[in-house]
This record gives sequence, structure tokens and C-alpha cells, in this order.
Amino acid sequence: MISGLDPARLDDAAKAEEADPGGMLRQVASSAAQVREAQRAAAEAGIARLAEDGRPRAIVIAGMGGSGISGDVLAAVCGVGCAVPVTTVRGYRLPGWVGAADLVIAVSCSGTTEETLEVAAEAARRGCRLLFVGGPDSPLAELSGRSRGVFVPVRSVGQPRSTLWGLTIPLVVAARTLGLADVPEMVFESTAALLEDIAHRCRPSSEPFLNPAKRMALEIAGDVPLVWGSSPLAATAAYRLCCQLNENAKYPGVFGEVPEAGHNQVMVFDGHFGRGGGVASSGSSDPDDFFRDRADDPEHGLHLVLMRDVEEHPQIRKRCDASVRIARDRGVAVTEIGAEGEHPLERIATLIALADYVTVYLAIALGVDPTPVPAIQELKARIA
Repeated sequence: MISGLDPARLDDAAKAEEADPGGMLRQVASSAAQVREAQRAAAEAGIARLAEDGRPRAIVIAGMGGSGISGDVLAAVCGVGCAVPVTTVRGYRLPGWVGAADLVIAVSCSGTTEETLEVAAEAARRGCRLLFVGGPDSPLAELSGRSRGVFVPVRSVGQPRSTLWGLTIPLVVAARTLGLADVPEMVFESTAALLEDIAHRCRPSSEPFLNPAKRMALEIAGDVPLVWGSSPLAATAAYRLCCQLNENAKYPGVFGEVPEAGHNQVMVFDGHFGRGGGVASSGSSDPDDFFRDRADDPEHGLHLVLMRDVEEHPQIRKRCDASVRIARDRGVAVTEIGAEGEHPLERIATLIALADYVTVYLAIALGVDPTPVPAIQELKARIA
């Protein structure tokens, strides 16, 4: 058994909550409320004004970490058939092609993210159309006031990564206002209802054999997860799962998307980390050598986590099914997570919701506090 793993921590609500002093489970459970609150906040902020100048040439979302993923979710909801490109910028530089004809959306839960502020300021200098989403009474809010952008205040539920829907829904409302996303009013409520249902199924008081998130967390524990999405929408959820594994469980995760993963990542099933040990060991005489340990340990190795969308290209469906068979033929464990609902917003919300719970329960089972991110804080301090 992996060091630190104690499945008993997931046995009842009291033990789980004791191992979650920062209340990450409560933050994740607020997702449905975030959808409803953010929809109201977007309307009250006057987001309809964005349509006064017509459709933009492109939408560029500036954001980092838990705020940046909102841009990926927006692109997934708009879909590959969207009439304009939807791009997320994670960094300090606004692409040279972005100008006055484009809408730049700056997203920062705290309103203090340095990369996002720098990109937003550059967008204002170029005369771009602007939407700001983030913390009230913050540098982002001040920049919005100076540049006459639309500002949607967001109430953080604790951590930026837990406030995903508070940050994302204003972007979806904006895309709908601009005629770039078909999201009927009832879809926001149906999405919130699905999130409530998942929260009930994954509640701390539900025992592991009934709770899908607890069960998946214990299945993954000790393995190296390859997380693949079966569509652009599911791939966004897969990337989110890897990020949440990193931040909540302090655990690695390797992101991939089908069909691309079938042209490279599938080969690791035959390597050191595959349970079959298809490649010779590194030759190190160190008994703690990680590669040799993984190849020699039949209980732990790779774990394919396949996030499946409701809508998949026929060839993608074949590739996913074949990848599962190839993995299992080589002794690689497989866990599949299926989207629920019909609308893209419903489907991506259900995939992300279950994944969020999985990562928090994995942290708890490993004896890791899911809330704090000390390495991130240390990195910020070192470059300040």
C-alpha cells in the first residue's frame, strides 16, 4: 500500500471532515449555488452592454490557474463550430494580433494576479473591448473602472480553483449575449440541478462502495494517472482533473486528448510504468530507484482515466474503446468517467464536478490537507 494511504479516512463524514480542515469539500459542494449567483451577478453588472458594438472578431481570456480554466470551459461550451475563435492566454503577453476588434476578458478570483493584470492593462492600451471578472475592491476592479470595461464581481468561496463556476458563468452569459453560444435560460438551472445531484452522490456521509468519487479516489491511489478526454469538451475536464490532482491531492497527473494521445502517450503502456514491465529496468543498483520499483510492483503503475463525452466522433469512440482494451491487455488499470446531460454546459459541469470530488477524497485518503498550496505561495514569495 502507498505510504500515507488510509482508506478508513473515507469511511464516514466525521473522519473525512477532520482530514479536511480547510473545508475543501464544502467549497466543492457550493458549485450549484455559484452557477445561480454568478448568473444574477452578470446580469446586474450590465453584461448586455457587450453586444452594443456587435460581434467581436475574437474572444481572448486572460487568466491563470483556477481562473484561467474558465476560458477553456467557455471554449468548450461555445464548441468547435463557434463563429469566432476563443483563446485563453496564460502568461504576461497579449498576442500581437489582438486589437480593438477583439473582446478581452480578464479573469482573476483575487483580482491581484500579476500576469492577468499585465495582459488586461495591455488590452486596455490597445483599445480592446473589455470584460473583467473577479474580486471586488481589487486592482482588477480598479483597472476596469479606469478603462471603462464591464466588471462582474465574484464572491470567492475559499480558493480560486473552488470558485470555477462563479468565474465561468459570467463568460458563458457574455458569449450568449454576443450570439456565440446557444445557452437557453433553463440550461443554467438544469446545470445547477445536476451539480446538486452529484454533490448528493459524493457527499461525505456516503460510504465508499456507494460514493463514486470515493471509490475512484481509492482506485487511483498509488498509481500514475493518465487522464484522457474523448472530445475537446472532455479534454478540458481532463486537464482540470490533472490540475486538481496537483493542487488538492499534491499528486501527479498526465493530461492527454484522444486522438492525439493515441499517437504518443499510448506507448507508455509498454514502458517502465506499465504493470507488464515491458521495458528493461534502468539498471540502477539503488533499491529505492523509482523506475525499477514501479516496474517490479504489480499493484501500482499506470492508471488510464478516460473522461467520456456524450457526443464523440465515431472514430474517436473506436480509438477510446481500443485504448481501453490495449491498456487492460497490458495490466493497466482503467477508470472511465462519463458526462451527464445533453447541453455542453451540463456535460462539462458534470465531468468537472465528479473529478473535483475525486481529487479531494484522494487527498484525504493520503492524509494530505487539500486546501493549502504552500509551494505556490513560496514560488510567489521568491519572485516578489
